[in-house]
Amino acid sequence: MTTESVEVRRGVPEGAAARVAELYWEAFAGKLGLALGPAEAGRRFIAGHLHADRAVTALSGGEGDEGGDGCKGAGGGARVVGVAGYQLAGRGLVGGDAAAVRAQYGRVRGLYRVFLLALLERTPARGELVMDGIAVDPAERSRGVGGLLLREIEAIAVEQRCRRIRLDVVAENPRARALYERHGFRAVRVQRTPWLRDVLGFGAVTTMHKEVAAR
Repeated sequence: MTTESVEVRRGVPEGAAARVAELYWEAFAGKLGLALGPAEAGRRFIAGHLHADRAVTALSGGEGDEGGDGCKGAGGGARVVGVAGYQLAGRGLVGGDAAAVRAQYGRVRGLYRVFLLALLERTPARGELVMDGIAVDPAERSRGVGGLLLREIEAIAVEQRCRRIRLDVVAENPRARALYERHGFRAVRVQRTPWLRDVLGFGAVTTMHKEVAAR
């Protein structure tokens, strides 16, 4: 696959919520496992609480493509191979409030899950778009999909008159940090969180910014 064979689309294609949840869980299970696990339950929760208009998706294939796990509604057999989420106006890629968490996991077990999810919350500052992360099919990595998603996220930030894009990357994911640096993001702060290593799987978070010029 080359990037020429990939279509970048805003939103989650109809019928592709489960596929997007699968990719997102594969990429972020280390952080989300205790809060939303086990895996089947986590994927179900994500798929059921997606804000489709807070996503950019990458699709490969189309008419006549017999390979992969095609997504009905994604367009002629096209397959979702990547997704990037973002937060604007108080809404991110994955919704679901405390009541939704308790409804799926139970009142008692849901309580500590709500607490863990609160530790991951990031609120955009004025004029800021916050990324909710990028997830790319492992079989399609190193082929430019992540870069295509980042460029579309930047285009959205410009259209929304944001002055910058902000994201957080954990120390345990140097591959993602390298991608962001190649696309103009710079580290502005490192928060060391050794007490979260056993809970959420990471011991430090680097905040990165990219300035954008509003139209």
